[in-house]
Amino acid sequence: MSKCVHKSCGKIFSDPEEPCVYHPGPPVFHEGQKGWKCCKPRVLTFDEFLEIPPCTTGKHSIVDDTPAEPPKDTQQIAAEVQLAAPQPVVAADSVVPRPTYSPAIAPPSNTASPAPEESDSDDPSVEIQVNATCRRRGCGENYNSSVSREEEKCIHHPGQPIFHEGSKGWSCCKKKVLDFDDFLRIEGCKEKKKHLFVGKGKPAGEEKVENVRNDFYQTPHSVNVSLYLKKIDKTQAKVEFSANSIELDLPTTDNKRYRDTYQLFAPIDPEKSQFKVLGTKLELTLTKADGTSWPVLRSDDKWSGERIQIGKAGRV
Repeated sequence: MSKCVHKSCGKIFSDPEEPCVYHPGPPVFHEGQKGWKCCKPRVLTFDEFLEIPPCTTGKHSIVDDTPAEPPKDTQQIAAEVQLAAPQPVVAADSVVPRPTYSPAIAPPSNTASPAPEESDSDDPSVEIQVNATCRRRGCGENYNSSVSREEEKCIHHPGQPIFHEGSKGWSCCKKKVLDFDDFLRIEGCKEKKKHLFVGKGKPAGEEKVENVRNDFYQTPHSVNVSLYLKKIDKTQAKVEFSANSIELDLPTTDNKRYRDTYQLFAPIDPEKSQFKVLGTKLELTLTKADGTSWPVLRSDDKWSGERIQIGKAGRV
């Protein structure tokens, strides 16, 4: 028995011909976005990054064959040094033109209540599947039915991942590294008596989700929205677009359901608007009907009264 070292696989295998679904490219972290060089999805949180589905099917391997990043040429290094150089100080009485907001930067949006924290222990009534992996960050141990639960030791990271100027680490401990594989190997800094394989069990009836966190960014022609809800059932999810609203009915595979109707800030084109279900969220592409700049997503959201400017500023 061997453990596959391909990224996003990590399965224990005995048959070298068994199909392996993985990411062949290295991870990419840039300006807050996270993804893999081998495929297009980009997300904002580390948990969403771990949920990005693998894009390549091959065979398991015990040798890491991820291609190394090519060395930077001298021109690229010089450009990065120039960008990092201190900027000149502007006098207090100088007239500074008002900056134009980039469409790629998310404007302030409605903030919903944070998602509930993961259960601290497994529900004893829920069966643990063979080779289930501990849910706590930095642990990665698989379930072994031959080991007593009372003898388990879970060494993990209770904090959040931190990626800053190339360094990678955890908020709960001091160690920082540069390579992503080294980051995954940083040993946990806290110990619990048992692993967390399944968490809490499903409630007897369907659990109603009151609200979900959302954010959005816009271009001159569309508003791109993310609604953060894990494990949405793709086969039953319903999103109905109308000129001034969207109606949502989002059941999940863990017996939850989120229903709501968003009255939008400005009209959209329902025929051209689309949605996509991902592992940790619902993505909406709302096609603008009149090119209006949206300071908020919903008509009843609070906003400062200042509209977000998009595109290039005109001459005066």
